[in-house]
Amino acid sequence: MKNRKKPKFLIALYRYFLFFVTVAFLVTSCTMLFVSTLSKSLNVELTGENLQSAAKLTFLNVLLLSLLFTIADMLRRKFTMQRAVKRIVEGTEKLVHGDFSVRIKPLSPMFADDGINACIESFNRLAEELSAVETLRCDFIANVSHEMKTPLAVMQNYASLMANSDLTEEQRKEYAQGIVSGAKRMSSMMSNILKLSRLENQQTPLVVKRFNVSAQLCACLLQYENVWERKGIEIVTDIPDDVQMEGDEELLSHVWNNLFSNAFKFTKDGGRVEITLQSTQDAVCVKVADTGIGMSPEVGARIFEKFYQGDESRATQGNGLGLALVKRVVDIMQGEITVQSKENVGTTFCVTFRRA
Repeated sequence: MKNRKKPKFLIALYRYFLFFVTVAFLVTSCTMLFVSTLSKSLNVELTGENLQSAAKLTFLNVLLLSLLFTIADMLRRKFTMQRAVKRIVEGTEKLVHGDFSVRIKPLSPMFADDGINACIESFNRLAEELSAVETLRCDFIANVSHEMKTPLAVMQNYASLMANSDLTEEQRKEYAQGIVSGAKRMSSMMSNILKLSRLENQQTPLVVKRFNVSAQLCACLLQYENVWERKGIEIVTDIPDDVQMEGDEELLSHVWNNLFSNAFKFTKDGGRVEITLQSTQDAVCVKVADTGIGMSPEVGARIFEKFYQGDESRATQGNGLGLALVKRVVDIMQGEITVQSKENVGTTFCVTFRRA
């Protein structure tokens, strides 16, 4: 306790000394000017005794005024600065210990300037953002754990069944295929999580260059040729030749691949998928439309959320990260993505990038 009181005493003494020097200079200067002017005006000669008496009185006044100013300054600091600093320090300690619900009440404008309340407002915004991040983190961990639990349980069950020596060769292949499928699903989820993490933390720098988006769309589409042939899906394309745009070609390939994959995945056998590329002087727009299962407005409003899966049919074929990745890439490239869908009719995604 003694070590804490000593610095405070020295600080108070230092402030008193500053006020003493300031007041002494001002009072002495004003007094000398007043006495000099008065003596000249009245033709009065000042004696050493008179000056000595006036100097003593002036010195006592300086001591008293300096003390009053020091006390007033201490009170001002206590009500305007120390209270606010104490609240901010206490709030920061709570943040450090994981209490993100803490909020600091702004001081009255009578006792605090705009700067103090601006700091308090910034602290409250910081606490609110940290609270939201913590909620997202908890949800993310819960979702990842849930998504990993399902394929792991499937792989474990198939592995246990394969330990049975009475299995036929056909059953053994079926169980092995189940393990491979679960491993692929986990690998896909981990890959998407890594991509999202890099994009959100801006660890993947944009490589902006001019490229042929027409050729890129055709190349991405051809990767799913086996899928549409197997399901008998009709492909309708309207892609003009040699449409140029500026952007990150590699990141955009993730967008097209995810949209094409969803279109073929949720379109029933014998359905139709349309890919349209529209180019104007101001923008480039890509539309991917299908005649798949569609979705309700409630589901459509949340499809870009991480791990969100609107129905059981989608849950069995994905992990809810593809469209979140698409949305992040489009946002980074300052584009816009919209979706129109109707249940049992189909879904249309429209991705637009401004040339400017």
